[in-house]
Amino acid sequence: MIPWSQLGTASIPNNGGELRLAQREKEFSISLKGVRGELMNSRVHCSEIALADLGCAHINGVDNTAVLVGGMGMGFTLAAALKATSNSCVVTVAELVPEVIEWNKGALGECAGYPINNPRTRVCLGDVADIFTPQRPTFDAILLDVDNGPEGFTHADNTSLYSLASLNAIHNTLRPKGVLAVWSAWHDPAFTTQLKKAKFKVDVKTVRAHKGKGSRHTIYLAKRN
Repeated sequence: MIPWSQLGTASIPNNGGELRLAQREKEFSISLKGVRGELMNSRVHCSEIALADLGCAHINGVDNTAVLVGGMGMGFTLAAALKATSNSCVVTVAELVPEVIEWNKGALGECAGYPINNPRTRVCLGDVADIFTPQRPTFDAILLDVDNGPEGFTHADNTSLYSLASLNAIHNTLRPKGVLAVWSAWHDPAFTTQLKKAKFKVDVKTVRAHKGKGSRHTIYLAKRN
C-alpha cells in the first residue's frame, strides 16, 4: 500500500478546525482533523460536477450571465460551471480558507484542470454569506457546496447560511428565473420546506458520488420566479 504524503494544513476561521491536504500518487484527499475525517477525495467527484450541471442548465448557451460558486473544494464544481456556461459568463468562487485557494493553484489544481486560472474565474476570499448582504440581483445561478449539508456540522457558522433570513437574502441576490443549487450528503425534508418559505420553487435530485455508483447525494434546486 502506497502511503499518503501530507502536503499542507490550514486552520478554518472562527475555530472551525484544521484541514489537511494529502496526496497518494495522483489521488488527493482533504480531511478535517479529528473524528470528522475525510471531507473530499479527488476520485469521487461526480455529484460536485452534477451540482454545476443542474444548477446552470437554465443558462446553458445564454450570454452575459453570472454564476457564484460557494466553496472552492478541489475545483470540480468550478470547472463544471465554466464548462456549462457560455464564454461570456463570469464565474465567481468564494472560499473562506486562503490555503485552499493556494492548493488549487498548485498540484491539487491539476485534478480539475486548473479552473482557478480560467480568465472567466473571479476569486473572492471570504465568507460566501457576505456576498448576499447587499441583496441585489447579481447572479443567474448560485451553487453552494460549503459543507456536508444544510445542518452545517463541519463548520458551525454555516448553519446560519441556511437560515430563513439568509435564504431570503440569497433569493434577492438571484436574478429573475435564477437558480440556487445546494449540495448535500443526504436529503432533509425540513430544508425543502425552508426553501419554499423563502419563496423558491423547489426540486430535489439524487445523484451518485462516482460514475453511477457509490453514495447517493442530494442536490436541491431552488428557482426564483
